[in-house]
Amino acid sequence: MESLLLSALLAPLLGAIAVWSAGEKTARRLAALAASVSLAAGLALFGAFDPQAADPQFRTLIEWVPQLGITFHLGVDGLSLPLILLTVLVGLAAVLAPSPEGRPKAYYSSLLLLLGAAVGAFASLNLFFFYFFCELATLPKYLLVGIWGSDRGKSRKEAALHLTLYITAGALVVLLGLLYLYAATGGYFDLPDLQAFTGAHPLPAQVQVWIFGILMLGFGIWASMWPFHTWAPVAYGAAPTAANMLFAGVLKNLGAYGLIRIGLTLLPEGARSWSECLAILAALNILYAGWVALRQQDWHQLIAYSTVSHAGYLLLGIAALNVVGVSGAVLMMFAHGLLIALLFALLGAFGAQGRRIADFGGLARVAPFIGVCMAMAAMAASGMAGFANFASEVMVFIGSWQAQSTALRFGTVAAIWGMVLSATYMLRALRTSFYGEPTGPAFRDPPLPARVPFVVLLGVLLLFGFFPGLLTQPIQRAVAPIAELIPAKAGSAAAAAPRTMGHHQVPAHAGQTNE
Repeated sequence: MESLLLSALLAPLLGAIAVWSAGEKTARRLAALAASVSLAAGLALFGAFDPQAADPQFRTLIEWVPQLGITFHLGVDGLSLPLILLTVLVGLAAVLAPSPEGRPKAYYSSLLLLLGAAVGAFASLNLFFFYFFCELATLPKYLLVGIWGSDRGKSRKEAALHLTLYITAGALVVLLGLLYLYAATGGYFDLPDLQAFTGAHPLPAQVQVWIFGILMLGFGIWASMWPFHTWAPVAYGAAPTAANMLFAGVLKNLGAYGLIRIGLTLLPEGARSWSECLAILAALNILYAGWVALRQQDWHQLIAYSTVSHAGYLLLGIAALNVVGVSGAVLMMFAHGLLIALLFALLGAFGAQGRRIADFGGLARVAPFIGVCMAMAAMAASGMAGFANFASEVMVFIGSWQAQSTALRFGTVAAIWGMVLSATYMLRALRTSFYGEPTGPAFRDPPLPARVPFVVLLGVLLLFGFFPGLLTQPIQRAVAPIAELIPAKAGSAAAAAPRTMGHHQVPAHAGQTNE
């Protein structure tokens, strides 16, 4: 069974090499084949996953530099399962999206490299390779924006530089936090070993506070946390359609995922100390980006600020530090990733026709398929019941309110107002561009084969909207042990007591530290 996970990872990476080596006329077909294999493996993973199992499944363990604790260690649990499924779904949809002109081999190789890097990061159970795969995505990000991006607003080269500087700065901060953690635990990179060590020998509270704060800053930059969010509107405004689908739909989730996987799991007292600060920043994300989105006249900028606003919901769910809130955040990564990929794919269907909301009118009459898809996407973004987004938002609201913290409850109220803002700007833009008398450039629905990605993304949102338990059951199974580690109050006796994590045994040298 471990071959399924390896297939999901290696298919796009080997596909990138094959595309680069093949002729330009076959680049798109080879890329679609590689992404299809990755999707098939991801669906098989989802079908074969046992939601009752406590430990990661489909594990692959290859010793690389054991003296430094570096192993090629892959596995899937309830945290990574929905994100791997998200990645392979959006990956194939991105490859099938309309492509910009010029250099098809380099373009599709970059997309496949992004896809493989994302699967690798979500599947890695070793911090060295988690960081490696996160960094592997940096170069194709720069190329996709710098070569095939749009020159509207900032030039594509400026946008690519802006994106790279922010993501690299976040990566350096994350690296600092990971090295601090590595030194404080006596030299572990493997997550099961780290969980066993910190479970039996919790790090001093002050050390946890420092490391969690560093990681929150680094991962927060990746997640477009206010006030480090400015890279997102610039990058999304310039990037081509498929790149935006992967950037906003998949890769931006690495920040929130890393904060849960590493911060909450290994640094529970640090998480408790920073939770109220994180909740305030989440509220600012939701309200500030929501108000800015209300002022946008460009479809791409509207969706970009909407994504920044919804990042606040992820942070708020994480700040709740309970099973309901954190599980809601994980489900929202999946649901909002699909939604934002769908929205950017729909904008890509406009092609070069225009981007201003007021440039179009009555599109629902001349392009009814795109009109229906955009209306359904706007409803999902507004929190309409029946979509997976609704289930995730309700879980975040309940979890943050149950935290019984003034800051968390303020964040809950802000999040509810954020839904009002989201409904306002999405429905207003939908009314302007899609209803009324047809105006603006000539536009028609895409041909039948090109409609498949839209139908699939919408169908998955509806499937998990009506049956959220298909994902919430494995998610909560993975989140429950993490939530149990969070002390009721930092510095309490319960917090200082030794804890265990799952069924892992503490390594033989677990008592060694670098004090």
